[in-house]
Amino acid sequence: MTNKKIVFTNGCFDVLHEGHVRLLEFCATLGEVVVGINSDKSVSKLKGPTRPINTAESRRYILKSLVHVKEVHIFEEDTPKELIAKLNPDIVVKGGDYSKSEVVASESAEIVIFPFLEGFSTTGMINQIKFQIHEKEVR
Repeated sequence: MTNKKIVFTNGCFDVLHEGHVRLLEFCATLGEVVVGINSDKSVSKLKGPTRPINTAESRRYILKSLVHVKEVHIFEEDTPKELIAKLNPDIVVKGGDYSKSEVVASESAEIVIFPFLEGFSTTGMINQIKFQIHEKEVR
C-alpha cells in the first residue's frame, strides 16, 4: 500500500449491487479501500440458511476485481473486530443503516457513516426475484 489513508469497510456483499459499488466509490475518495467480508458460515448466521448466494471466495474475487478495492479479507467472526485490530485502518466506513456507536472499530480509527441509499438491498433483490417467480407461477 502507499502512504494514503487505509479505509476499511465490511459486509456480506452477497449479491453485489449499486449500493455496494457507491459505498466502495465513496470509500475510495477517502483513501485505499480494504474490505472485510463475512465468511459463508457468518453470512448464514446473519441472513439465514439460504444465504449466502455466492461463496466467500467468489465474493472476494468479484470485489477484488473492482478498481476501487485494494484488498479483500474474509473473516469468520460475527464482527470484524479482530480483523480491524490486525489491519489498524485510519478510517472505518459503514452504511447508513448503522450509527457510529454501533460500529466496531479500532481505537485510532475515524468512523464515517455513508448515507443509506434507499432501494439497494441484497435481501430486497432476493425477495423481488421470489415475488416475480411466484407471480409467474400463479398465472
